[in-house]
Amino acid sequence: MQKQSQSKRGGQEENPESKRLTAPQIFNAVEQSAREELKRPSQPLAFSAVAGGITMGLTGLAVASVRAQIGNGGWQNFVSYLIYPVGFIAVIIGRAQLFTENTLYPVVLVLDEHRHLLQTLRLWAIVFSCNVLGAALFALLAVKTSALSPEIMSQLVGLGTEAVSSHTSHIFWSAVIGGWIIALVVWVVTASHWTIGQLVMVWLLTFVVGVGKFAHCIATSGEIISAVFSGALSATTYFHWLLAATLGNILGGVIIVSVLNYGQVKEV
Repeated sequence: MQKQSQSKRGGQEENPESKRLTAPQIFNAVEQSAREELKRPSQPLAFSAVAGGITMGLTGLAVASVRAQIGNGGWQNFVSYLIYPVGFIAVIIGRAQLFTENTLYPVVLVLDEHRHLLQTLRLWAIVFSCNVLGAALFALLAVKTSALSPEIMSQLVGLGTEAVSSHTSHIFWSAVIGGWIIALVVWVVTASHWTIGQLVMVWLLTFVVGVGKFAHCIATSGEIISAVFSGALSATTYFHWLLAATLGNILGGVIIVSVLNYGQVKEV
């Protein structure tokens, strides 16, 4: 009887010989992680989010560095985006705070228990603002010091100007897809038992974000703010882009991932 009771979790029977988690088990693990995030004090959250924002600058820096060596073009652009996921890998595997990665899943707690709403809004506000601050610190280092070669800086600024060149509607809907993919990363990473499996899934999914040029409010901020600091763009242009990208990321992460995954395991 004890063995049978241990073989069930989340309302579904689990094959004891299988290491593959069921959907309710994955959801329960994500929900527990969300509860722990909501309990974290503001100061550790802020420091982790600033670190996450700085580290996400590696996405644009990696692409710019490769393009500075091989140039721009069809196959060159494809090759450069092969290394785009490095920032996401460093942040997600390193457990830093990233808006749209581990801040959207507390939504499922709000659906069940409305008392978590204010805690979730606090988490969102701290992580988002400190992620943007971290992206600005990265851009400050990249543009206002002699850390980068002129070739790499030129490519980095070019990535930023390219990111804001689309219409607002395109930025928004592209951010919906970007938010969906990045929030999905949490689900598949939680389902993986091994770090190498987590690394591969993070790389595969975030590579799609990069090569598809889907807007991400934090990952792309480092590139755009670099263009602002270099004088190629105005701050107004950045904040206009940031609003559209953030709203799209939230919609994609909350509706397509959080709510749908909640719906498939919620007992009626």
